[in-house]
Amino acid sequence: MASRKPLIDEDGEVRELTAEELAKFRSATEALPPSLIKKLGVRGRPKSTVTKERITIRLSREVVETFRATGEGWQTRMDEALREYVKEHRLG
Repeated sequence: MASRKPLIDEDGEVRELTAEELAKFRSATEALPPSLIKKLGVRGRPKSTVTKERITIRLSREVVETFRATGEGWQTRMDEALREYVKEHRLG
């Protein structure tokens, strides 16, 4: 182990890993014991019960800018506004 190159250089910067070093990487499921993986659980975004369809749509700049200005989650709010419109106007 003494022959390994340090990960940090003289300037305190982390050096790039070599292809050989990267080849030694393992996924967490390979490296950790199953009991710990079970305890940690599954990570990431929870699966939504609502399914949505990806489409391409052209909207006026004003509409998009107005919704974007409301911050993160603006597409969900746009979807909710359209759902409300459909409900009120009995479309479909």
